[in-house]
Amino acid sequence: QVQLVESGGGLVQAGGSLRLSCAASGRTFSSYAMGWFRQAPGKEREFVAAISRSGGSTYYSDSVKGRFTISRDNVQNTVDLQMNNLKPEDAAVYYCNARNAYADYPKVRFGSWGQGTQVTVSS
Repeated sequence: QVQLVESGGGLVQAGGSLRLSCAASGRTFSSYAMGWFRQAPGKEREFVAAISRSGGSTYYSDSVKGRFTISRDNVQNTVDLQMNNLKPEDAAVYYCNARNAYADYPKVRFGSWGQGTQVTVSS
């Protein structure tokens, strides 16, 4: 089973940028579709972005489309989330996710999860 560790969270002003990274263990990283989800206090975990095994396909929630970019490096075993023009409503704990089927995104319940990284956006 793949192990995931997120990093890169922090405090940023509205309009600013952050880059999250997720490092995966194991030699089969390229066999997983990868995604990012987020969960704000008192809210359910929600889908943010996903990328296919090869990186050739990406998928975003409407709330982040045009502002966030997901990418992956199948040599370094990492998946990143570049977040630009951050808004206060983007504040949440962001979770990395790995799963077998890209088509299962944006459903929440599949795959393996990291421990999360906190993103705080001040207005």
